Amino acid sequence: MTRTQDHRMYVAGDWTPGASARRLEATSPATGEPIGTVPEGTREDARRAILAANDAWPAWAARSAFERAAAMDRVADLIEERRDHLAYTLTLDQGKPLHAEAYDEVDELVVYFRMAAADATRLDGSMPPSVDATKRVFLHRVPRGVVGVITPWNWPYTMPAELLAPALASGNAVVWSPASSTSICAVGLAECIADAELPPGVFNMITGPGSEVGDEIAASPGTQAIGFVGSTATGRRVAERAAGKATLLEMGGNGPMVILEDADLDAAAEATLASAFLCAGQSCTAGERFLVHERVYDGFLARLEAAIGRGLRLGDPFSPETTMGPLNNETTASKMDRHVADALDRGAELLRGGSRAGGFPTRLYYEPTVLGGVTEEMEVAREETFGPIVPVTAIRDEAEALRTINSSPYGLLTAVWTGDLARGLRFAESVRTGWVNVNASSNHWESHLPFGGRAGSRSGIGRVGGRYPMETFTELKTVILSLR
Repeated sequence: MTRTQDHRMYVAGDWTPGASARRLEATSPATGEPIGTVPEGTREDARRAILAANDAWPAWAARSAFERAAAMDRVADLIEERRDHLAYTLTLDQGKPLHAEAYDEVDELVVYFRMAAADATRLDGSMPPSVDATKRVFLHRVPRGVVGVITPWNWPYTMPAELLAPALASGNAVVWSPASSTSICAVGLAECIADAELPPGVFNMITGPGSEVGDEIAASPGTQAIGFVGSTATGRRVAERAAGKATLLEMGGNGPMVILEDADLDAAAEATLASAFLCAGQSCTAGERFLVHERVYDGFLARLEAAIGRGLRLGDPFSPETTMGPLNNETTASKMDRHVADALDRGAELLRGGSRAGGFPTRLYYEPTVLGGVTEEMEVAREETFGPIVPVTAIRDEAEALRTINSSPYGLLTAVWTGDLARGLRFAESVRTGWVNVNASSNHWESHLPFGGRAGSRSGIGRVGGRYPMETFTELKTVILSLR
């Protein structure tokens, strides 16, 4: 049985119902049941949180890095203690399979806070020489002040953590606007941070529509830096509203996966399961373009069909056998419908799936879908589908793959499969994306490494991962000391 609860937002060290009496009801994509409510936050709530953060951050910044690191470790300890509850909540609120994915995301959440704790104690400076022999120059990194954080629903624990943890650990206060459709998860994470006993106002969370709460956070003169993870369209709006501030924007991609004629087709087919169907395809690094050399096109599709039949199980996300759960929301499911229909209208071949699955509690369960004969003019090739789909295009050679990817407006991540590692490295150096995997799934990434889009693309600016957000959330301060 699902127990519903009316949750609150967290401002200035207190759980509060917010300025408005309005509430947002959360419904599970897995079961269709109501699972709780959260306050429908307003601009007034955001302003109050920003004011509290500005009051709190100077004293927090004045603490030693080791004190702040200890606080991040306390957060991690609480997450570990609440692992089962957090994983269950993630499955119920987001739809991820409990055993195949939800526990893994909670465990990675711990990693982000422990990593930020360690990185904060290594945020060192330098002593460049002065032109004057009687002076000494000190450069050190200082927090910017208040960081606004705006995050999506597809990874409702780890996407916030990759911004929240480094922002807090490096001495900033934070005002967080989580995605409305996974606000119950956000409350669970916020409880861990609040119970770690950070000073009041250092951490704040405002639930509510991003168009109001997130917009206020981005535009307010009271925030000095903005960290955003989400869609390209929303990211552009955030960038406009945050003009003049330090920004870290991790936005969309369509994760092209290139399979050359000398690739290990069995390994590539197995990796496609993670590329296309992890988180039901709802990932900015999901493989959403499969560019397969014409000489191995049929062989790859045959192996992919076998791999899907052997290794993928769409079903109840609480079942141990399930490897793929429902989509999170109707907007995403409708986009899948639209992209599949457009591709078929334009001549693509439906090889598997292509529609919503019946017999489940909600209409958000979508069949794993494979399309052949995909061409450039199809929406599924040009846009970010964000669903469980493998759109396959035949290519003549490596040069065609590079032209296709480099002409895309996205520049986040590419995967390439080849039996020649030197060829793979040359391809990686030529393709214009911020991250390249050679002989690995497009969804392979490691949390301590810098991740983000190439300059000039729609995939964002700056880098998440490890200590790299601290480069955005802090700035250099120069101090010159006269010895006489």
